[in-house]
Amino acid sequence: MQIRIIKPGLLSTIQDMGRDLYLSQAVPVSGAMDSLSARIANKAVGNTDNEAVIEFTYADAAFIVETDLLIAYAGDGAILKVDDKKLPPERPIYIPAGTIIKLTNMPTGCRTYLTVAGGWDVPDVLGSKSTYLTAGFGGLEGRAFKACDELNNGKLLSNITQKIIGKLKADHINYTKWSIPRQLLLPADRKSIRVVAANEFDWFDKQSIVGFLSTAYVIGQRSNRMGYHLEGATIDRIKKDELLSTAVTPGTIQITGNGSMVLLMADCQTTGGYPRIAQVAAVDIPLCAQLKPGDAIYFKQINRDEAEMLYLERERDLQRLTTAVHYKFL
Repeated sequence: MQIRIIKPGLLSTIQDMGRDLYLSQAVPVSGAMDSLSARIANKAVGNTDNEAVIEFTYADAAFIVETDLLIAYAGDGAILKVDDKKLPPERPIYIPAGTIIKLTNMPTGCRTYLTVAGGWDVPDVLGSKSTYLTAGFGGLEGRAFKACDELNNGKLLSNITQKIIGKLKADHINYTKWSIPRQLLLPADRKSIRVVAANEFDWFDKQSIVGFLSTAYVIGQRSNRMGYHLEGATIDRIKKDELLSTAVTPGTIQITGNGSMVLLMADCQTTGGYPRIAQVAAVDIPLCAQLKPGDAIYFKQINRDEAEMLYLERERDLQRLTTAVHYKFL
């Protein structure tokens, strides 16, 4: 199964669930910014969650299907279209060779994930296929896509993937009536981001903490896969101690020397010297991944036990969805 890129879009890269075995060597996690959408796309075609996907940032991209293939996509950045016909998300879609697929923008988010039966075939680097652009490794030659790039699928297909292909194979675009309901796994309020107090939470004055948890912050223009600069009320410190460089991770919110905030994302460094005010709950990092410059968000504090329960509940729901897809093709 093969595609050829006609138009690469603003930023399109290969990602999976990231690399977490080399943090002690200062290698970032990387991986899909919106891991929930990437996992759902993979589940829809019978892949394991960690198979490589294409992460499209915004839309304005296009590719041609060189051979028949089975795909699925999920995310809020774009709708896939063939001519004027929309391809439905979050379900397996069989596409015959010669089809040209274009991505058109959706206003609700900025990232979309495309997978293929068997995942996209690129080499593993440090245990992951994810692209880390800053160092230029992983993915497709360590870079973003260019026009005329060709991508193939992995040849090892699961039993469920083979059954899906057998069910949908046709000389026309064909897809299932069912889909995986990603919306049901997301909170109703997507602008309220749940956070847990971080180690230096008590370094900041009470008024700043009240503002942090009650006023809106806007995603700044200087935002990328490494982190988002947040515009809003500044945070004042009452403890002026020097902080030695310490561990940070995607979802960590740091306070810079001038009192502004940075929300770290997938390609963030592994250590930092700015104090940490909060950590985004794991279940809400996919919400952050779909934020665009100019979007306003609020932070809501929860405790560690609540964050853990939310994470476990979502994992149980995702496991049930995997089981449901398998039962469809028994």
